[in-house]
Amino acid sequence: MAARLVKRCTCLLREAARLAPAAAPVSRLRLAGVAQKALTSPAACFSSHSPGSLTELVEKEQVFTPYPEHPEVDQLIEKATRPGQLLELLGGGHSLHHNHPAIMLIRLTRLLAEKPEDKASLRQDARFQQLLQLVSSQISSVWHGTLVRLLRSLYALELPEASKELRSVEQEVRWRMRRLRYKHLAFLAEACAASTREPHSQELLAELLVHLERRWTEIDDGRTAVTLMMKAGHLSESLMNRLEDKCLELVEQFGPEEMRKVLVTLAAQGRRSVPLLRAISYHLVQKPFPLTKSVLLDLTYAYGKLSFHQTQVAQRLATDLLPLLPSLTPAEVARCAKSFAFLKWLNLPLFEAFVQHILNRAQDVTLPHLCSLLLAFARLNFRPEREEEFFSLVHERLGPALASLEPALQVDLVWALCVLQQVREAQLHAVLRPGFHSPLLGARSPKDQSTFLKLLHINATARLEHPEYSGPLLPALAVAPRPPAPDQKVTPLQKELQETLKGLLGSADRGSFEVATQYGWVLDAEVLLDADGQFLPLRDFVAPHLAQPAGGQPLPLGAKRSPTTSGWNSSLNGRRAPTSRTRCAKWWPRSWPSDAWRRCARHTQAWLWTPGGQEVASERWACSE
Repeated sequence: MAARLVKRCTCLLREAARLAPAAAPVSRLRLAGVAQKALTSPAACFSSHSPGSLTELVEKEQVFTPYPEHPEVDQLIEKATRPGQLLELLGGGHSLHHNHPAIMLIRLTRLLAEKPEDKASLRQDARFQQLLQLVSSQISSVWHGTLVRLLRSLYALELPEASKELRSVEQEVRWRMRRLRYKHLAFLAEACAASTREPHSQELLAELLVHLERRWTEIDDGRTAVTLMMKAGHLSESLMNRLEDKCLELVEQFGPEEMRKVLVTLAAQGRRSVPLLRAISYHLVQKPFPLTKSVLLDLTYAYGKLSFHQTQVAQRLATDLLPLLPSLTPAEVARCAKSFAFLKWLNLPLFEAFVQHILNRAQDVTLPHLCSLLLAFARLNFRPEREEEFFSLVHERLGPALASLEPALQVDLVWALCVLQQVREAQLHAVLRPGFHSPLLGARSPKDQSTFLKLLHINATARLEHPEYSGPLLPALAVAPRPPAPDQKVTPLQKELQETLKGLLGSADRGSFEVATQYGWVLDAEVLLDADGQFLPLRDFVAPHLAQPAGGQPLPLGAKRSPTTSGWNSSLNGRRAPTSRTRCAKWWPRSWPSDAWRRCARHTQAWLWTPGGQEVASERWACSE
């Protein structure tokens, strides 16, 4: 095909040199007349002696059409500031090229974008209808780039669905779809996705997505891949997979803006593409380009939303944010703290600076911002150095407004204060009274069940850590552990823990598994040890902590109960918060051989304690999995 194209061009130049006047410079040759004799057949070079047949063939199919020079019209279109100035060009005696009506319509759409109220009156203008008809009659001669912009302009003008001109342009796009460049297809997909027209734009969009997916290897720059991912990636699962692969291939070309757009797009769609996240994280750490405040906030949000914890990235984000903290608003501080809380990343200098910043601008801090900060601190179990001043501000703002908040938010805030050991009796009373928690007892949705689980923790805090609290409390029926769901699966950590303890205990009466307590917790395992650390028969002795107390013998002198659990999610308890409640419940946390179950699955946490009371947490979060 390349050889045939070169042969035709050679014939064209030969005919142009023969027919052109001797005094005319070559750079000013007009090839329109020559095209009729040179670009019709491969045999033209050898049949120039019979020009009649060549002319007849070219008139049937004009292959090459040059763009005539009309600088005056181009300048008038570009300088027009009112729709009327463009419409006057139709009857002003100007020589219009076949591309000019489409360009006029595109320029008209841009002018109407500033005054959208003029669209309805313009659609009734006879000159506007004449312009549409002119565009439709010459649509086959409009250039590719102009055609795709023309279709977007027609969508923006909100023409009727039955418009023949709109149908004509859409059909022309379908005919040319294979010849359009990939950027043109991406541009059209964005225009169709933004249009709410039914069903024409959606049918065309489906065809565009198919072509985009088939031709994804034509993407050769990161900007096109990122833009297409943002605008059309959510419309097709298979296309999004292809775009992720292409971004992974071109990630070395990305700058901070491209990285931000990709990460925010993945976060908005909830797509945790681990290979792409790893690659972006690597380049984000290795490349020393500066990150602006908006980029830092968006990156922090995306990593938190996707729960992708990468230590070096989190450290860089925290380090770069610290000097920019004075310029952050309270809303941005709350958003940033919330993102780091989802990442389970506590940077002490940064969070201390958060508290200092909030206290300095206390008059600008609203209750929603304070609530977000409080929940973030609770998830990380962070208690600032100036905790007295900070929590005084919290109680001052939260006191009169707590009852007016949504029930789920009330529970979240009181739970956060329980984790941080700053809750007051009035706040406990507000969420534990029967009229408040009754609608949650029969909750079935995951959100309501999570809220009720926090209520169980609040109830346990009131019983174990606030002996002066006189009630009310949750009813015994609500605190009793519910039977496990039929489809509930045992985690690898729980399974390995049970197998290890059974082999260690040797006898079934020395330990219990799946122990239901009156506090709403279910312990994975429990044993009873005497003063010398030897196992005792567990079921023979008094166990007041059980949901159904059993046993009659008092505990021997020096005997201690030792629980082990992997079911306390740190996001509901705060990091290492169960320690104080365990001690208040008269348990003696003791260490167990933990090497056997340290190889636990991600998102699980094993709580163990040493004989001296020091807590050891075996955590395996999704750092790079």
